[in-house]
Parts: sequence; structure tokens; C-alpha cells
Amino acid sequence: MRTLDWVVMGGTILFIILYGIYKSRGAKDIRSYLLSDNNLKWWTIGLSIMATQASAITFLSTPGQAFNDGMRFVQFYFGVPVAMVLISMIAIPIYRKLNVFTAYEYLEQRFDLKTRTLGTILFLIGRSLAAGITIVAPAIILEVLLGWEIWITCFGIGILVMVYTVSGGSKAVAQTQQQQMAIILIGMIIAGVVMVLKLPSELSFGEALTIAGANNKLNVISLPSSVGNFFQDKYNLLSGLIAGSFLALSYFGTDQSQVQRYLGGKSVTEIRIGLLFNGIFKVPMQFGILFIGAMMFVFYQFEDAPMLFNESARAEILASDLKEDYLQAEENYTSLNQEGKLLWEEWSRSGNEGSMEKAIIRNDSAAQIKKQILANVAEKAPSINTKDQDRIFLTFVLDHLPIGLVGLLMAVIFSAAMSSTAAELNALASTTSIDIYKRMVKQDASDEHYLKMSKRFTLMWGIFAILFAITAGQYENLIEYVNILGSLFYGTILGLFVVAFFMKKINGSAVFIGALISETLVLAIFFLPKLFPDVLGILDIGYLWLNLIGCILVMLFSWIFQRVS
Repeated sequence: MRTLDWVVMGGTILFIILYGIYKSRGAKDIRSYLLSDNNLKWWTIGLSIMATQASAITFLSTPGQAFNDGMRFVQFYFGVPVAMVLISMIAIPIYRKLNVFTAYEYLEQRFDLKTRTLGTILFLIGRSLAAGITIVAPAIILEVLLGWEIWITCFGIGILVMVYTVSGGSKAVAQTQQQQMAIILIGMIIAGVVMVLKLPSELSFGEALTIAGANNKLNVISLPSSVGNFFQDKYNLLSGLIAGSFLALSYFGTDQSQVQRYLGGKSVTEIRIGLLFNGIFKVPMQFGILFIGAMMFVFYQFEDAPMLFNESARAEILASDLKEDYLQAEENYTSLNQEGKLLWEEWSRSGNEGSMEKAIIRNDSAAQIKKQILANVAEKAPSINTKDQDRIFLTFVLDHLPIGLVGLLMAVIFSAAMSSTAAELNALASTTSIDIYKRMVKQDASDEHYLKMSKRFTLMWGIFAILFAITAGQYENLIEYVNILGSLFYGTILGLFVVAFFMKKINGSAVFIGALISETLVLAIFFLPKLFPDVLGILDIGYLWLNLIGCILVMLFSWIFQRVS
């Protein structure tokens, strides 16, 4: 990056941090620190909810998702509007009536302490791991820009976030997220416009869409390819609407990192409007980000594209015994891309369908070459991390955006990382303080004491997230990874709340045992087919369905144990 880019990025980030500290000064009690004095307006709630979910992973990994797999990932979010309406109708009045700090307080009031503790622990495990993942994305940027080891960048970013989260609590998170979301939306819109303008001048926008569609990059709506593939296909219309709704219900309705964003709302009406605002704008926002990835694919049909976007991994390969094989594969890959570029240019000039068909065949052949050589590297040199999906958009930004805009886009990604990580650390601290420490360790301390402990717990979870982030950078697709982590626990947590809301005759012991068994089965369903693919591979299902399965299992086992008790 140039000096101007560093100034834009650094100035933007510094402004956000100082603004958050300034606006959140004077948090003197636990309610102010954790719930922003119950004074948040609907627009602050809506933007805070969106910013919490839209981490740096969203803006770094999602375009790469569309680049490789098309836009069908948008179906993952189709359940969000449904969830927002149901949460507004059912959960919000209950939470506000009980005046709770965390969602899990309700579980004790409805069941007992052990059920509340179980919900708390499941949340703490899943969300603490996810907090580590959100730190990785900007760490990748600094790794690319400065050549630093990823553990150094993870520590730096984690500490940066903890500065204002520890000092200002929930109010600091909510206030900074408004600025961060504005920067994020402006930056991504500019990136999309610049990307389209950088397409060849003789290529119309309609032709660009045709190229993307011909290569299955605009596959927004898809159905399961067969009845047998109904559960195994990760992203389709049915999994998005059904399983995605259950994931969204659990995430927005029972995950404290989201619940805390709206528990500080001024009224039930303000909270509901904020939730509906998120439900209306979430899908279009994700569509736009994925569309940028699809256009990025078209852009690289006319520009030289590296076979491997991960430059550090390429350097490691070239320093190994695999150098000759890799260079040969890279030469073949580049040759096919050059032929494809000429064919697309011919198609653009003449409209020759034969040229398009040949170009698509070359794209498929190039993709197969990359797949084969990377599989060879994974087999013979497994220590080399060849995953590059999260580096594709970053490469475009650094190589092709004008000076100044590069810094702005870097600020976008860092802003998203800080907003999401800060909200997660704040939620982890509030849950630990209220549901563990205050409830089971020290029940009669002063408000000042709980405020001090909340800050300490924020610091503790920040350190844990940093340590986990160091190990998480090896995963291929961070946005998928973070959603897999959630799906392993969300179904069971949602099941606890569904039983609490609707199955009034179920007691605490029945739902507690049912939830323990259900969580064990969810973990088995996910991991066993991967550990024993030859025997159980047919049972491997898309992770989105784990949310539905976990919820139903909790309801079923709770009913059974209530009947036999």
C-alpha cells in the first residue's frame, strides 16, 4: 500500500476507537456497562445487529465464496427475515418483561439453574471460538501487507479491540458500530462500482452478467439436485428457508452476542423496528457482496490471475521438492487462462457461441489443474497452507484499486473485524459475569465489583480469542467455518428456548437431560461421517441442517423424559 492508503486506513480506525471511548465514557454501573442504560434507538440497534454479524470474514471471504462457488450462498440468509418477525413477536416481550441482562437468565426462571448453566456453557464454547475466527481475517491482511507471522497480527488486532471494549462495554460497542457500518457500506459500494468500471471498455454490463451466468456464478436460487441430496447440499432454497431460519432464530434470539445488542433498547417498539430493519436489509447486503465476487470472477477472465492467491504458500511450495510439478501446473494453468481470455474477447466482438463454450471448457480445465496440484501438495506437504479463498478479494483490492481506495477498503475490513469481535467479547463477558460469577460465585457483591469483574472477563475472553485465532488461520473458508461452529451448538440452545416458550409442562430435569443427549448426537452426526467416510459417508449432511436437527431432538427427548419421569 502507498502512504495515502496507510493514512486513510489508520486515520479511520483511530477515529472509530477514540469515538467509541468518548461516547461511552462514564459507565459507572453494570447496567450501563452491559446494557447501555437501556437507551438505544432502533437505528442503533439495527446497525449494531448487522455489524455484529457482518465481521471482517463477511467482506474478505464472501466475495471469494462467489468467485469459486457462485452466489448460491445468499440462500443461507433467506431465513433471517422469518426469524426477525418471530423473535419480535415471541422473545422480545418476554425478555423485556423479565428485565434480564442475558437470555440465559430466562432459562433459570422457566426451568432451573442447571439448565441455565448448560445454555450458558454451550454459548460460551461456541461464541468464544467464533470470536477467535473473526480476528483471523484482518490478521491475514497484515500478513500479506507486512509479511508478519499471523500470530503477531492476531495479538495486535485482539489488543486493539480490547482497548475500547474493556473501557466502554456495550455502549462503546453500539456507538462504534454505527460508524463502522457506515464505512463498511460505503467502502463495499465503491469497490463494486470500481470493479465494474475496470472491466474491458468493449464489454457491456449485460455481457459481463452473461459470462458470470455461463460459469454458474449467478446461481442465486438452487434446488437439491436429487431427493437423496436433500440434506447433503449445503446451500439451496430449502436449506436456506428451513434450516437457515432455525439458525437465524438461534443466533438472533438466543445468542447473547446478538441479544445484548437489543436488550439495551429503549422500548419494545424500538427493539422490534431494529430487528425488522436488519431482516429487511440483511439479504440485499449479502447479495451485493456476493455479486462483487461474481463480477470479480468476470474481471479475472480478462486479467492475469495467479493460480494460487496465497503468495506465502506458493513460496513454500517453490522451496520444496514439489517445485517442478507446481511450476508445470502453473504454466498449464496460465496458458489455459490466456486462451480463455482470447476466446472471451472474440465472443464479446462477434457473439460466437462456440467461443463461449470453448472458454468455459478452458475455465473448467484450469480449475481441475489447480485442484489436482493442490491435492498433491496437501498429500506430500500437509504443513503448507494452500487455502486462498479468503485472499482473492484482498488481492484484487491491493493490485487493482486506486490509491486511497485501497486504504478505505482495508479500513472496511478492519472496521468489520473490530465491530464483530468487540460485540462477541462484550457478550462473553456479560454472560460470564451474570450467569456464572454473579449467580454461582459471588451473589451479594457491590455493583462496582461486578463492573470491575466484567472488564476482567472481557480481557480474559479477548486473550482466549487471540490464542484460538492463531490456530484458525489454516481453514479454507472462514465464513463457512464460523457458521459451522455456530451450527454445532445453536440447535441445542434454540431447543432449550423453544421448550421454554411453548412446552409448558416440561420441567428442568427433562429438558436438561434431553439437551445433553441432543448435543452429543449433533456432534456425532457432524464428526463421525468425516472420521469414517467409507462407512458413514452417506450420513454426511449440510451443516445448516444441524440447527433444525438439534432443536427437534431437544424437544423430542425432553418430551420423552418428562413422560417417563
